[in-house]
Amino acid sequence: MHWGEKAWPQLSFADVAAGKEVGLVPVGAIEQHGPHLPVATDTIIATAMCERASSLTGAPVLPAISLGVSYGHGKHLPGTISLTPALMAGLVEQYVDWAALSGLRRLLFVNAHMGNSASLGVATDRIRLERKDVRVGVVDWYSCDRQVVEAMLADGEDVHANCAETSVMLAIRPDLVDTDRMLEADDEDRTAGLVFRYTAQELSTNGVTGRPSMATAELGEKLWRLAAEGLADRIRRGRVEEPPL
Repeated sequence: MHWGEKAWPQLSFADVAAGKEVGLVPVGAIEQHGPHLPVATDTIIATAMCERASSLTGAPVLPAISLGVSYGHGKHLPGTISLTPALMAGLVEQYVDWAALSGLRRLLFVNAHMGNSASLGVATDRIRLERKDVRVGVVDWYSCDRQVVEAMLADGEDVHANCAETSVMLAIRPDLVDTDRMLEADDEDRTAGLVFRYTAQELSTNGVTGRPSMATAELGEKLWRLAAEGLADRIRRGRVEEPPL
């Protein structure tokens, strides 16, 4: 159920009015994803995860936050469009404020980009302190299921445009994957033992960390299904969850 495709009378159903429905907010990025994936990869994946979870639960999928915090990709490789961390946090707070006016008081931000984590944490920290009338949560799509986590980290700790991510894109939008470049895009994780943080151009020869050459649509479908099922479980629990104390 796409929130943005409905007229306002269709968004006044009982669960929203009662504040019990969980709205899904895909959170992505526009940034380089190696030579074989589109710059909108994170936004595409986050949205697809929410859509599949919605098909299992009926939870509304709100418009995606398409721009993320992509400072880690630097300015060398074309395609990246980034928000500042502060602007990202403010955007999340505004999102919650306005969604609550429509009665949607339980929001789950479904993130697909590691660089967004700090801003999402800051924003939801403030919301949980100041807005006792709403519930907010953050989940990375790749942490929704143990098998998905293992697959995501199979080719490195600091992965990007790797086997798992490329596989999911082969399942979701194969038309956007350059399979010829994919087979030659492997690059290693060079972050082990580092004391300081560096941008992508200082860590990768082509913006990739991992082995996209190993990607398959079959693996992508499996990861997409498992992650969406894990997300659906959170939705069902979130509809009835109350603070422990």
